[in-house]
Formats: sequence, structure tokens, C-alpha cells
Amino acid sequence: MPVSYDKLWKTLIDKKMKRSDLKDAAGISFNVLAKMGKDEFVSMESLYKICVALDCGIDEIMEFTNNEHA
Repeated sequence: MPVSYDKLWKTLIDKKMKRSDLKDAAGISFNVLAKMGKDEFVSMESLYKICVALDCGIDEIMEFTNNEHA
């Protein structure tokens, strides 16, 4: 089942944050951000760190989609 992080990118815009700001605030790697940029799966630990850093729920940063991006 494909995943989309479009909600995360919108949240970052709303909070006037760059991806590098999120990386530093959440303590995640550039590799995680790169995977998310390609709508690939990342660990629940990374998603949790992002939610804590942004003070939001997981439904505010990602969603499962029915579309294949292949």
C-alpha cells in the first residue's frame, strides 16, 4: 500500500520550516528525509520523532494512498 507525506510538506510550509530544520528538530537523518521525499516507507521511530518535534499526530504528516507511483 503506497504512502504519501504530502501532509508533512504542507505542515512544514505552514510552520515556516525547512526540511533541514525538521531534520535537526526531530533528530532524523537526511536519508529518512530522502525516502520521505520519494514517498517511501520509513520507520515508526522516525515518524514518532517527527510527530514529537512538530507536536502533531501521525495523521497530520502522512497517509496511505490507493495510487501507485510506479
